[in-house]
Amino acid sequence: MSAEQPTLRELRVARLGRVPYQEAWALQRELVELRKANEIPDTLLTLEHDPVVTLGRNAGVESLLWGEEHLKAQGVELVISDRGGDATYHGPGQLVAYPILDLRPDWADVPRFVRTLEQVMLDVCASYDLEGGRVEGAPGAWLLADEHSPLDRKLGAVGARISRWVTHHGVALNINTHLPHFKLIVPCGLADKGVSSVANELGEQVDFEQARERFIEAFATRFHRHPVAVERGELLKGALKGVLR
Repeated sequence: MSAEQPTLRELRVARLGRVPYQEAWALQRELVELRKANEIPDTLLTLEHDPVVTLGRNAGVESLLWGEEHLKAQGVELVISDRGGDATYHGPGQLVAYPILDLRPDWADVPRFVRTLEQVMLDVCASYDLEGGRVEGAPGAWLLADEHSPLDRKLGAVGARISRWVTHHGVALNINTHLPHFKLIVPCGLADKGVSSVANELGEQVDFEQARERFIEAFATRFHRHPVAVERGELLKGALKGVLR
């Protein structure tokens, strides 16, 4: 007789459209407080941002190559964020995912949490036959240097925050991202590395919704969750019946 499979924890998944960074940040803060109070289950926000450069807690002034006025002239907002990491760019065509997870029951290990976020992005890359990897000391999803490219190229960034074991912020995976905007910064403070996207590597635009679904599937698999779709208007409501265990 085979051993009974453990029950997967529920994960509410919101498939949002384009959301301004500050608005998404405010939503995350509300969700974090509800999750800490055990009033909602684990939640994953998936979305795109309007063009914005964000500076994380580890960012130095040298990571910003242009002043705020120049960024504004390019249609790019500047935000000082409380996430981990250095400087990064978000914009249309980039898949952003913000997990609001309580790690205490099954994932109370910060390095493991970060590695798993990286692995989810690497799984998505692999689904497009892009063999990614990790760079020591530089969290994220990378395509490593080879005979065709002398630089490691970053496809996905990690910049999470954990408070009382509840997470927010998260990852940004370049799908069809406008790469020239990364020239406004030193991405993640690494001047000797490159930035790329799935579309850039494949030489053609990628179906964004398909990429989102691949990410959600990989996330649910790696974090042992059962995904349940939720509309934006339901995000701040109390827990679904039977979800919290």
